[in-house]
Amino acid sequence: MAVAIVFTVIVVVLVILFIGLRVIKQYEKSVIFTLGKFTSVKEPGLRYVIPVIQQMDRVDMRVRTLDIEKQQVMTKDNVPVNVNGVVFFKVTKVQDAVIKVQDYEYAIAQYAQTALRDVIGGMTLDTILAERQKIGDEIRKIVDKETDQWGLDVQVIKLQDIEVPDDLKRIMSRQAAAEREKRAVIIKSEGDKDAAKNLADAAKTMATSRGAMQLRTLQTLDGLGPTASNTVVLALPVEIMEFFQKLAKKD
Repeated sequence: MAVAIVFTVIVVVLVILFIGLRVIKQYEKSVIFTLGKFTSVKEPGLRYVIPVIQQMDRVDMRVRTLDIEKQQVMTKDNVPVNVNGVVFFKVTKVQDAVIKVQDYEYAIAQYAQTALRDVIGGMTLDTILAERQKIGDEIRKIVDKETDQWGLDVQVIKLQDIEVPDDLKRIMSRQAAAEREKRAVIIKSEGDKDAAKNLADAAKTMATSRGAMQLRTLQTLDGLGPTASNTVVLALPVEIMEFFQKLAKKD
C-alpha cells in the first residue's frame, strides 16, 4: 500500500514537471504572470512554468508587417484618392507590449490609418504623387512617437497604391502629353536656331576665304556620286560670279 502511494506521488510529480516545461524559440520572448501579476520575462530556451500558478504569454520579436487597409482620403486640393500602405515594426519591450495595450497589432494598424488620413489630407495631389517616401516618413514619425510607450518600434511605413478617379487620370494623361509635345517643340526650335547660326558662320567664312566657294562646290559634286541619273547644271562658273562681285564693289 505504501509503495503504491509513493509510486502515485512520483507519477503526479513527474506529470506536473512535464506539464510545466516550455520551449521558447530563438525569435521569441515570454512574459510570466504569477497569480495574475507580472513577475519576469523569459529568454529563449527550455523554461519551466509552474502549472496553474503561473501563466506564460509568448511574443514574437521578429520584424513584422501589417497592411494599412485601402481608404479614401480627400487631399488639400479636394481630390478624392484611395490609398493603402504597409507598416514594418517590431516589439522592443515585451512586458509593455503585453501589459499596456490589449492587442498591439490592431492598435498600431488603426493608429497608422488615422495618421495616414491626417498627413495626406494636408497635402495636394501633386505632392502626394511625387513625395511617397516623404509621406511614409512623416506617418512613421507620428505612429512611432505614440507606439513607443507600448514597447513597439515602427521601422518603416510604405505607401503601396495611390488611386485617383478615372476622369482625373485622363486629364493628367493629356497634360503629360502636352508637356512632352511642348518640350519637343522647344528642343526642335533650339536645334534650328543653332543650325541657322552655324550656317551663317559658315557663309561668312566662305565669303571671306578665297577659293572656299569653289571647294564647297567640288565637295557637293563629289557627294552626288557617279550615278548616271544625277545631272548637275551650273548656270555660271564660280569664277564669273566672283568677277561680277568684284565689279560691284568697285562701283
